[in-house]
Amino acid sequence: MAENVINDHNKQEYPPMHTAEHLLNGEIVRRYGCGRAFSAHIERRKSKLDYHLDHALTADELQALEDYINGIVAEDVAVTEEFITQQEAMDRFDMSRLPEGASNTVRVVRIGDYDACLCAGTHVARTSEIGTFRITSSRYQDGVQRIVFKLGL
Repeated sequence: MAENVINDHNKQEYPPMHTAEHLLNGEIVRRYGCGRAFSAHIERRKSKLDYHLDHALTADELQALEDYINGIVAEDVAVTEEFITQQEAMDRFDMSRLPEGASNTVRVVRIGDYDACLCAGTHVARTSEIGTFRITSSRYQDGVQRIVFKLGL
């Protein structure tokens, strides 16, 4: 069997935080019909994601997102990967963030039925490794919703 070759990734994320980012992105897209975060800062201590939304998320909406993600963490869902060609990915994924000169083979990271996206980053093997997900703050300005979150063990 041939070895899959994908581009080197230029940064090393903290796997639990990066995996939590995938879950939040997937659910924001489903609930609000917007794209994945257009700006992300993923760090071990705290992370932030920015979304184009037509309204500010309420405290209840933010709490519902937090509860939803913690439910998936408690389910202990497997995080898997699949390698496909760019051609195969075109009909299923947003290709706009693929770097220029990307390899023909891309990696799909899947968290059960909760999220699937193209990604070259590092992730946990199971959602229980994420720990407790907590939204610590948010703000809405000029059509941009920022969500800041932390993880606890």
